[in-house]
Amino acid sequence: MRGTITAGIDRQKGLPLRLSTLVVSTAVISVMLGGAGPAAAVPSIGSVDLGSANSGSLGSTGSAMPGQYREDPVELPALRDDITVAKIVSNEARSGQARRLTVDSPALRRTVGLDVLLPADNSEPRPALYMLEGVGAGENKSGWMSNGGAQDFFADKNVNVVLINGGVGSLYTDWDEIDAGVGLHKWETFITEELPPLIDAELHTNGVQSIAGNSMGAQGAMMLAHRNPGLYQGVAAMSGCYSTMDTLGNSSVQWTVTSRNGDPANMWGPIGGPGWAAHDTVLNAESLRGLEIYLSANSGLPGKYESSETPELLERLVIGGGLELASNLCTQVLDAKLKQLKIPATVDYEPTGTHAWAYWEDQLAKAWPVLAKSLGV
Repeated sequence: MRGTITAGIDRQKGLPLRLSTLVVSTAVISVMLGGAGPAAAVPSIGSVDLGSANSGSLGSTGSAMPGQYREDPVELPALRDDITVAKIVSNEARSGQARRLTVDSPALRRTVGLDVLLPADNSEPRPALYMLEGVGAGENKSGWMSNGGAQDFFADKNVNVVLINGGVGSLYTDWDEIDAGVGLHKWETFITEELPPLIDAELHTNGVQSIAGNSMGAQGAMMLAHRNPGLYQGVAAMSGCYSTMDTLGNSSVQWTVTSRNGDPANMWGPIGGPGWAAHDTVLNAESLRGLEIYLSANSGLPGKYESSETPELLERLVIGGGLELASNLCTQVLDAKLKQLKIPATVDYEPTGTHAWAYWEDQLAKAWPVLAKSLGV
C-alpha cells in the first residue's frame, strides 16, 4: 500500500526527513484523542483495527481544540425571518465561465453565496458537481476557486460546478441548536433539498449530480451521500475523517467544531448518541453501495510543496502533518469497511504530503475520472 510512513532523505539538503515532524504530528492527534500519549493514540499506518475502530463504542469525549489554537470568533451572518421560499436572487457573470449566484434559504434563514462554473459546451443539458471545502469555509468565495485551481481545471469540462460558500465549522450538516460560536447550521437541508431544484432550473442541468469535498468538506460530502441515497451518483472525498463514533472520528469532529469556537453538543444531541451514529459514514457505509467512490489521503510527511520558502512552514509541517496523518488513518477505516462490504472504491494513499490546498488541487485531477464516470461525461 502506498503511504507507509518511513524516514527518508531530503534531496535538496541531503538530510534525513524530519522525524520530529512525525513525532509532533502524533502529538496533535493525541490532543484530538483527549490527551493520550502518541504511542497509545496513533496506530501504525496499515494496522488500523477495523473491529475496534468500528465497534460503535464512543472513545474519549471532550476532545476540544486547546484555546490558544482556536481561531478568533467571526461575525456571524444575520438571521432573517422574512425568507419563506428558497430562490435564486442574483446571477452575475464573472470571468470566463464563472458566475456568482446568491440564494435565499429558509433553512439557513439568510442569503447564501455560490460560485458556479458553467460547462465548456453548454449547448445541451449537463450534469452538476457540488463541491464543499474545509473548516474555515468563507462566505464570499470558495477556497476551491481561490486556492484549489477549480476554474482552470474545469475550463474544458462539460459539467456545471456548484461551489458552496460558507458553513464554517459546520460539517455541512443540520445542527439541532443554534450555536453561539458558529451560528445556525442547516446545511444538509439547504444542499440536498433547497438547492438542487434551483440549480437544475437555473442552469438547465440534466438532473445528474455528484458531490466532492476536502477536509471537513470530505466528511460532509460522504455524510450527505450516505444520508441521502439516490441523490448523488458519485462522491469524492480528500483528506477527511468519516466516522463519528470511534475514538479518532469522534475526537476529530469535536476538534473541528471547537477550533471555530462551536459547541459539539449543539450538533446532533448528546455526544455519542443516536444522532451521532446516524452521521457516521463508516457505520452506515452500506448506503454508499452503487455510488462511484473516490478517497484519498497523504501521509502527513513533508512533500513536494514544502520547502524553506513555504509560508508558515513550521505550522504546515506540525499542524498540517498531524491533520493529514489523522486523515490517512480515518481513510483507512472507511476503506477497510468498504472492502468488508465489497463496495468498490478508488483509493489513493500518497507517500508524502500535508493537509494543504496544493495537494488537494492535485487530488482533484486524480479524482476526476471517477467523478466523470459518475456524471456520464
